[in-house]
Amino acid sequence: MRIGIPEALLFRRYEPFIRKFFDNLEVDVVYSGPTNGEIMERGIAHCVDEACLPMKIFQGHVVKLQAECDKVVVPRLMKCEFGDSICPKFVGLPELVGKGRAGSKIIFTEPLYLNDRNKLRKAVIKQSKQIGVSKAKVNDAFRAVEEFVRARKQGECYGAGAVSSCEGGGENTGGITGIHDGAIKVALLGHPYNISDSYANMNLVSKLKRLGICPVTGDELTREDMDEQMTGLMKAPYWRFYRENFGKAMALLKKGSVDGILYVSSFCCGTDSVTIEMIRSRIGDFSMLVLKLDEHTAEAGMDTRLEAFAELLERRRQKSKGTVPFDFLKGEKA
Repeated sequence: MRIGIPEALLFRRYEPFIRKFFDNLEVDVVYSGPTNGEIMERGIAHCVDEACLPMKIFQGHVVKLQAECDKVVVPRLMKCEFGDSICPKFVGLPELVGKGRAGSKIIFTEPLYLNDRNKLRKAVIKQSKQIGVSKAKVNDAFRAVEEFVRARKQGECYGAGAVSSCEGGGENTGGITGIHDGAIKVALLGHPYNISDSYANMNLVSKLKRLGICPVTGDELTREDMDEQMTGLMKAPYWRFYRENFGKAMALLKKGSVDGILYVSSFCCGTDSVTIEMIRSRIGDFSMLVLKLDEHTAEAGMDTRLEAFAELLERRRQKSKGTVPFDFLKGEKA
């Protein structure tokens, strides 16, 4: 039996653990590969019109795998590893992409709680029976992943983000090596799948590199670093990526690590509409650009906005030399 795994949505964030698990299951696994034009077109054609771009792209990966595999993994993610919630579409993902006869090929649809070891293990064992894998084999694979996680915890950063720092960058992000120390630095924020999918974001990291801008994702920040930034909010953020992006933005500004903020969002994203406004309410007139992604692939508009943003940041940096520092968290001069 051949099992297909879509390389979309949160795949990049959890990729090492997914590959470790299925490698230890010793089953025939096919990965869909990076997003391309054909995958996006398939997703647009098969997904509901109201869905956001990341969901349409995931649908395209699933359609591609359905033609090549006996079963396709479409997880129903309920809670992330810290117990945070994410977009409701993740909860209904199997129903969203498994319409009609294609639904018979969808597996691993049991609710997954990454913050509850026992629930997660039971769900995985139950689903693995569909592909003829024994409970003992699943337990061995589960333990292998746990050992892998423990080994990575030493010095591991909070996020698994697409861009590591100014010193490096993965092959899927276009790389950001060669940026000099005096480069303009921007906090590159957004849902991880919007940042890591270089086709959907039109090779954003490469564009920034050509403009001499260094993306800073804040992946070195810990959970505690970000939680410290929640002071003053009426209640703790409910959504995982609200907490993550808001916390990163405030922490990086507080440290003076960046010259501006670049937030990558998909058109009609409900959770981002809240996150973006909350960040704006805290940063005063600090420079921030929001890029909206949709299925349109023309790059001229994005290029123009990035060039204008780069020029703005450079002018502001030159103007600020020798002036009184700005307290971004209070929106006034220190």
